[in-house]
Amino acid sequence: MTTSPRKRKPRPKLKKINTSSRQQWQSIIKDVDKENVPIRLLQRLTVNLIDGTQISINVLDLINEGNDPDNLEVALNRKIDELDQYIKDIDFYINLDAVAETIQPITDQILKDL
Repeated sequence: MTTSPRKRKPRPKLKKINTSSRQQWQSIIKDVDKENVPIRLLQRLTVNLIDGTQISINVLDLINEGNDPDNLEVALNRKIDELDQYIKDIDFYINLDAVAETIQPITDQILKDL
């Protein structure tokens, strides 16, 4: 009696993960340690002073106005260092579109064969 080998069914190709939606990026960013955020990925930051004063700096606008991001980062760090004794904390607001534009091509490359 001859047994014919079983034909394997081809595996269905997995669908690519849609990581471009804004909600997914928000979820990912919430889980990331934000100790060192590249200035190009910031939308704005709010400096909260000890006396309750808030200083809002729209980083995205400053970059869009033609300011060099590296020079802007140096200037902001210097000012924050100078005012350190008066600063309670700083809130960083991430530009989700910039994060997606930066990370999406890398994600697509990594996941292309899945």
